[in-house]
Amino acid sequence: MTSRITVKTLLILGASGDLTGRLLLPGLARLVSRGRADGLSLVGAGSDAWTPEQWLERIEESFADAHSQAEAYGRRELKRIRESSSYHQLDVTAEGQLAGLLAQLEGPVAIYFALPPRVSQLACEALAPGQVPAGTRLVMEKPFGSSAESARHLNKTLAALAPEDHIHRVDHFLGKATVLNILGLRFANTFLEPVWNREHIEKIEIVFDEDLALEGRARYYDGAGALRDMIQSHLLQIMALLAIEPPASVEERDLRDAVATVLRAGSIKAPYAKSTRRARYTAGSIGGRKVPDYANEDGVDAARGTETLAEVEVQIDNWRWQGVPFILRSGKALGIKRKEAVVTFRPVPHLPRGFTGVDSPNQLRIGFGPDTLQFDVDVNGPGDVLSLDRATLEAELSGSELLPYGEVLEGVLTGDPLLSVRADTAEDCWRIMEPVLKAWARDSAPLEEYAAGSDGPDSWPG
Repeated sequence: MTSRITVKTLLILGASGDLTGRLLLPGLARLVSRGRADGLSLVGAGSDAWTPEQWLERIEESFADAHSQAEAYGRRELKRIRESSSYHQLDVTAEGQLAGLLAQLEGPVAIYFALPPRVSQLACEALAPGQVPAGTRLVMEKPFGSSAESARHLNKTLAALAPEDHIHRVDHFLGKATVLNILGLRFANTFLEPVWNREHIEKIEIVFDEDLALEGRARYYDGAGALRDMIQSHLLQIMALLAIEPPASVEERDLRDAVATVLRAGSIKAPYAKSTRRARYTAGSIGGRKVPDYANEDGVDAARGTETLAEVEVQIDNWRWQGVPFILRSGKALGIKRKEAVVTFRPVPHLPRGFTGVDSPNQLRIGFGPDTLQFDVDVNGPGDVLSLDRATLEAELSGSELLPYGEVLEGVLTGDPLLSVRADTAEDCWRIMEPVLKAWARDSAPLEEYAAGSDGPDSWPG
């Protein structure tokens, strides 16, 4: 594949952190090994005093999987990037340090802020507009800011450094293949769009349940929690794609305008003890592995009351969706890993007398990573043709040869903003969630408990 990248140097801030080693570098390696990042240089920077050997070891570990699967050309490219890469110890929040490094690099440069939101804000404030060369791309991890006010402030800071189309607020959860699969399913099927509304759909659930516990991420996670980390950052974007009006095209402007319109209509209604739930895991076992009580995990401040499982009901106040609840749920240390959207249709208005068996509402399930499609329908069962039974129609949707972060990086390197969140949308996501965060801070909704490895609190509906 011919490379279309417009960036010469990828500068990763927070290069010694978990995100870089676990996700960013493996994603980059897959991209490079497929011949889709030709000529790119890699530079790492962090606060840790790493030696060149330590940085090289991190790259080799992160590149190992892609290297083992690559053909000769891909292996040569991986070797070239590895051997030419460098690591720089610096305090990105100190005036002049990041600017000094940026001035040494071949441009255009993409600066990837693999940092906590507050540190990213300080790093951007330490840069003066004249210190950011033309063509520089700024890549911000989600959550974008920590509140509506901080998101507005960060947007203002970024706007002084680079134009909006050079600012990437990335969402690795929503890869390009997933976005296009959702849009294709909705808008390429005549039978589906006429029933995609409040008259035929009872509810839509979007679930991201992990079987992983804290896994050493207390420094970030204990200050964020499930609502900020996943629901505000990722699940609202999936909700918007499922709820948008048909766009004129799948080009960046049409699609992002449609997403913004839906989110402006979204809100979570009080009382929050009814429209939201939160819980925290206690000691338990997942797959034979013992998991300690969250409150006793290393680095956790139990007094914060950080939730590890959150569920909210979002209402979209427009003609299509009035009265249809969008239930967004995400949590850690659960017994079953789920990553899907479930569309539950309304029951049939009348079932002719004479049928027996189970008559359940039809459900459409869209799985994410791998992308799958399941449609649950009621059909005549075997033997007694008057007895209804449940059948599931299944299909695999097209996937990507890249890892999620590879798709994100390709969008950055080629200047494609499709997978980036626009400034106004980032602020609207916080507007939707902020009343809940304030209510939880007042203990308006109880912090319940569930054993690690369970399905959640016993009191929650299944």
